[in-house]
Amino acid sequence: MDTKDTEVVLPVTVMSGFFERSKEPPKEGDIIEGPVISLDRARLYIDLPPFGTGVIYGREYMNAREVIKRTNVGDVIAAKVISINTKDGYIELSLKEARQAVLWTEAEEAVKNKLQFELVVKEANKGGLIMDWQGLAGFLPASQLKAEHYPRVSDGDKDKILEELRKLVGTKLTVSMIGAQPKEGKLIFSEKGLDDKEKKELIANYAVGDVVMGEVTGMVDFGAFFKLEEGLEGLVHISEIDWGLVDDPRHFFKVGDKMKVKIIDIKDGKVSLSVKAMKDNPWQTASTKYNKGDKVEGVVIKFNKHGALASIEEGIAGLVHVSEFGTEEKLRSSLELGKRYHFTISLFDPKEMRMALSYGDKK
Repeated sequence: MDTKDTEVVLPVTVMSGFFERSKEPPKEGDIIEGPVISLDRARLYIDLPPFGTGVIYGREYMNAREVIKRTNVGDVIAAKVISINTKDGYIELSLKEARQAVLWTEAEEAVKNKLQFELVVKEANKGGLIMDWQGLAGFLPASQLKAEHYPRVSDGDKDKILEELRKLVGTKLTVSMIGAQPKEGKLIFSEKGLDDKEKKELIANYAVGDVVMGEVTGMVDFGAFFKLEEGLEGLVHISEIDWGLVDDPRHFFKVGDKMKVKIIDIKDGKVSLSVKAMKDNPWQTASTKYNKGDKVEGVVIKFNKHGALASIEEGIAGLVHVSEFGTEEKLRSSLELGKRYHFTISLFDPKEMRMALSYGDKK
């Protein structure tokens, strides 16, 4: 297990429909959620009170192994019921199918809210382009390309059209999702949207440093989209949500939320926003409280390839480097997720918002 993976945690507002019958016993096809209570080499167990215990094993375990190896005991994850009774009496679950359900619901929200994405063209055929959105393949018909990308073939020869479309493979296009049909597995994109001139006129009303009211219109793994006014959206990147650790934007916002955001960048027709800039920077206060060599207490909140991250106070965390233990296995046997330990500050740079910790009384 490396870092905490939250890809399969369901956004409450988007996925709430799946849990409307939470008091009823689960049945095949339901999406359910619960905390991970045990992990071993071939099985993952999820607590599903009062209905029992869910298990992911066999082929479903293999299909989700990349997610599972970044999952920790205590993580709340969502899964799809594929069998209500295994021979051992467990409820058999699938992480992969749950993730698919989440993605299709997000896709439907993206269509509804006219969200835009910057996607790479993967393939071309005689009808248009194939693009990938969070692992789902989508189609952009040639008729939905902007004028500068539309294949200009005078005689309408399909082979020549394909030749022109193939020139776009590997390039990034800004598109909106105009169709999402989960049952048919179809995603449809369009490059046609707000006219660039009109968008520039809207953006001209804003400047870096402005504090504006925004409304959450959608969330993705890397951040949240805020509508500033009709026809203009900005992105709050995951790194600009909070001063503390943010694993999933959906834990902080829901669609429809309105709040003040700060414009931190305007570039190439894109507006970058920040929510954490509206809050006091805890590292500024920390600079008056801590010094190198201080003894502190911290709670282990995350493991990564470099070591363990321990929270000293809200928004202030330090890294306990794996080299101190020799191996990742020894680190994890010494430090447990969610437990409090004594540390010594071995590096403190509040300007760069960096802190390194040494375990126990080591110097």
